[in-house]
Amino acid sequence: MSSQYYTIRQEDTSSLPQSQAKLLSISWAQYSEEWNSSLHTHNHAELFFVVGGQGSFQLQDRQFSVSSRDLVVINAGVPHAELSQSGSPMEYIVLGVDSLEVLASACGYVQSHFYTGWDEIASCLRLMLQEVRGSQPGHQYICQHLLEVILLRLLRRDDLVLTAPYADRRSSRECDLVRRYIDDHFKENLTLDQLAALAHINKYYLVHTFRKEYGISPISYQISRRIQESRMLLTSTDFNLSQIAQILGFSSLSYFSQSFRRLEGMSPMEYRKRNRPAAK
Repeated sequence: MSSQYYTIRQEDTSSLPQSQAKLLSISWAQYSEEWNSSLHTHNHAELFFVVGGQGSFQLQDRQFSVSSRDLVVINAGVPHAELSQSGSPMEYIVLGVDSLEVLASACGYVQSHFYTGWDEIASCLRLMLQEVRGSQPGHQYICQHLLEVILLRLLRRDDLVLTAPYADRRSSRECDLVRRYIDDHFKENLTLDQLAALAHINKYYLVHTFRKEYGISPISYQISRRIQESRMLLTSTDFNLSQIAQILGFSSLSYFSQSFRRLEGMSPMEYRKRNRPAAK
């Protein structure tokens, strides 16, 4: 006989965003001739999980393509519309979540692709739909706990930083100032000394509090913002890799390629080939 025993180490989860996030709605949609989506907003965040087909999202000042296994997080108050590609009808599951936001650019959204871990997320989503459709006693509690499982899974990703909205969290003003500065200047050659001076705190304290607040260091957050922007440049422009690396402030092409592979699980060129719309 063989057996395995694991002790579960207890941690304080009160500061994690999933402990404040509340599931407001869950819906499933698939393209049909009656599909009619126009720009609209919500007073809560939405998490779109694309489970099939292809399409795009329209924001006020930009449009970007999505496909199966993509996640799009739209913050509260951001105008958006979902559009399907007629030859490959888009299907998605969307969660409406209160007291949650994704740290993003001024556009207020983040797009991420699942190269690993998709099946576990999809299983949770299917179970949520099953529970809400059955409306058995306690289904709302099961759905809420499944949301927390999904958010904990998302928190492990390097390309997503989820938090509670500023008004609802015990946030460090210094960390919020630094994060917003990085959002506006992520293409520049920022240093910890520069960021610490901006916030008038010690750089070691900045790293500690920023990581505690957002689950990532300031410099790693800057790199993730650059990689987020690079995905758009790879799919919507003809810039070569060296040009993209230079535009985004990477010191070399190799550093850009290494950072991209670490966060995306593939090379920039492979990402471009997979996600670039086919020429007509």
